[in-house]
Amino acid sequence: MKPNVTHFFDQKTNTYSYVVKDPTSRACAIIDSVLDFDYAAGRTSTQSADALIEFVKREQLSVDWILETHVHADHLSAAVYIHDQLGGHTGIGANIKLVQEIFDKAFNAGEEFERDGSQFDTLFSDGGEFSIGNLTCRVMHTPGHTPACLTYLIGDAAFVGDTLFMPDYGTARCDFPGGDARTLYRSIQKLLALHSETRVFLCHDYQAPGRDYFQNETTIAEQRKHNVHVHEGISEDEFVKMRTERDATLGMPRLIIPSVQVNMRAGHFPPAEENGQQYLKVPLNLF
Repeated sequence: MKPNVTHFFDQKTNTYSYVVKDPTSRACAIIDSVLDFDYAAGRTSTQSADALIEFVKREQLSVDWILETHVHADHLSAAVYIHDQLGGHTGIGANIKLVQEIFDKAFNAGEEFERDGSQFDTLFSDGGEFSIGNLTCRVMHTPGHTPACLTYLIGDAAFVGDTLFMPDYGTARCDFPGGDARTLYRSIQKLLALHSETRVFLCHDYQAPGRDYFQNETTIAEQRKHNVHVHEGISEDEFVKMRTERDATLGMPRLIIPSVQVNMRAGHFPPAEENGQQYLKVPLNLF
C-alpha cells in the first residue's frame, strides 16, 4: 500500500517531520516532530508542532502513533505536547536504553531518570511490526549514527531518520557517543537492499553545494546510484575512512546539549528542582 505522506519543514533546525496516513482510513502516525527552542532565552514554543496539529485536526485524522527515528541531537521533540493535544502511542527503537545509559552519565541525570526506555509507550525490536489503521508497518534497526536509530517501513515508504541524506549530501555522521561508521555502512546496505522504487523520506536536508532548494524525498534506486558517500561500488573500508576523516572536521550541532536531555526522556523535561524550576545542564569540556 502507498501511504499518504505530508511533510512539515522547520528551517531553523533543517528538520522534516511527517504525518503518515493510512489511505483506507483516517488513521495516521506522526514522525520526528519538532518543539521550537530559543537557546539564548532558554524558552520553548510550539509553532512548528501547532502547524502539524492544525493539519491533523483539519483533515479529521486519528493519531495512532507518535514516532521517533532516534534520539535527535539537533532539535527537541514535541512528542509530549502533541500527545497531550491528539493522543497516540509514542515509540522508538529498543536500543534507546543504550543511549540513555550513555547520556545518563554525560548529564548526571540522577536517580529519577529511568534507563529502561519506559518513558516511551513502545520500544520496537528489529523486524517488529505495528499498524497504522489498516497499514502494516515494519521496523528495521539501522544503527551507526546512534545505537538507537531505526527505519520505519510503511507501505512503499521508508522513514530513515538521519541514516541517509539526499544523494548529493551523503550520510549521517558517526562521531556522537555510541556512533560507529562501520555499523552505519552495514545499516545502509540493508536499506539499499530494499525494492528500488521504495520512497525514502529524510529527517534533514542541509542543501548540498550547488543546490539552492530543500528536498526531503528520494528513492532507493537514486541512493544506490548517486549517494556521494555510499553508492554502489564503495567498500566498507572506503566508507569508514571517508566518514571518520569527515567527522573529525565537524562541529557539534547547535542544540545537541538541550536536545539530548529532552529527547532521551521521550520529550519530557527534567523534573523541577526544589525551587519549582526546571533546568537543562551544560557539561563543560565534555563533547
